[in-house]
Amino acid sequence: MSVEKILADWKKKAYRPVYWLEGEEDYYIDQVMNYAEHHILTEAEAGFNLTVFYGKDAVWADIVNACMRYPMFSERQVVLLKEAQQMRDIEKLENYIANPLTSTIFVVSYKEKKVDGRSKLAKLLKEKGELLTTKKMYENQLPEWVSNLAASKGYSLSQKALMLLVEHIGNDLARINNEMEKLAVNLGTRKTISEDDIEKYIGVSKEYNVFELQDALAKKDLVRAIRIIQYFESNPKAAPIQLVLPAIYNYFSKVFSVFGMPDKSEQSVKPMFYNNVFAARQALDTVRNYGYEGVERSILLLHAYNLKSVGVDDAGTAHASLLKELAVKMIM
Repeated sequence: MSVEKILADWKKKAYRPVYWLEGEEDYYIDQVMNYAEHHILTEAEAGFNLTVFYGKDAVWADIVNACMRYPMFSERQVVLLKEAQQMRDIEKLENYIANPLTSTIFVVSYKEKKVDGRSKLAKLLKEKGELLTTKKMYENQLPEWVSNLAASKGYSLSQKALMLLVEHIGNDLARINNEMEKLAVNLGTRKTISEDDIEKYIGVSKEYNVFELQDALAKKDLVRAIRIIQYFESNPKAAPIQLVLPAIYNYFSKVFSVFGMPDKSEQSVKPMFYNNVFAARQALDTVRNYGYEGVERSILLLHAYNLKSVGVDDAGTAHASLLKELAVKMIM
């Protein structure tokens, strides 16, 4: 079952007795838990009928006892078990899940893990309740997701603003949502988010960021690449090397795969780069500027300098110096 289906059912007051929320993506789990805690019951009902447990401190017998109580002055009660992955003896909840009370809505968040699909617990969850398994979003899905998130809040993003946001934050959906909320507060009546807004309110320089360094390397513009790296050196939090190297490595790896494509047109390449025309053109420029051997060599250099950045075969060279050295070797 999806998050959207669970929330749509709840808004129609259609409930199952048990919901088990698991997997790698905290954002969706938190979204469902937040709704369960604040919206299923009215404020007056919640005073008597909302119980919250935390896995690290929870005792299975206390949870079962809470679930077996009948609601007071309400048709239902809500019992939440947060951070269930930290709970001992969680398998002892199986007997309750096998015979849940229909007036109780029991919601469990089990982050960063999944129940073994072959286990008795997994079979019970599928039979008696709803099982939501979340996964980290793939990089190529992020731009569409961010665009849809903005649209759901009544906003649209310029193409460059979208790329800046995605490149800067990555697939931390909760943080992206928080930054969108911040933008919404600051934009007032304006409904289009520009790269200037990303720079002003989120703190991502529109000229000095990983995306612009990638562009400078793609165009073999050494002067611009060094200038951007010097900005990183003066502003260490803007783009730590642990963010920069994987992003550039990922880009050149995608470019490398273009050489194996029978159709190297902009239209064919575009899906590999978020369906972004600008990014597709940049990739094709990189193919022309570097050639097969140049791209392959750049990938090997990026791998080597990533190792250097964590101290392998390196005596502690400053990260900015490593990036400058890398840029020179890639471009020259």
